[in-house]
Amino acid sequence: MTLAEQISEYRARLEEWLRGLYHGMVTHHAYELIEKEAEDTEDLFMLACFPDAFGIPSPVSYYTAELLPYLEDEFEAWERRMWDRESMLERKGQQYHF
Repeated sequence: MTLAEQISEYRARLEEWLRGLYHGMVTHHAYELIEKEAEDTEDLFMLACFPDAFGIPSPVSYYTAELLPYLEDEFEAWERRMWDRESMLERKGQQYHF
């Protein structure tokens, strides 16, 4: 192996290591926060569309029932997640370290 190949291999390994270090120290936490916020927004949308699933009467449930075929895959996972999840206050409190 020539010196130029060794240097390029070393640079490639160093670049990969630095990319992983940057992701772990800076961006990973941001990705987690963005994913949690997106999940919370999706949960609120689904709850606004299908409150009857939790016994909350809604005058618009007749109209939102038309969305069910389009949201069928997400509905079961959302319902399971909502029943297994801790309270919303506890979830939001985690963001602010209460």
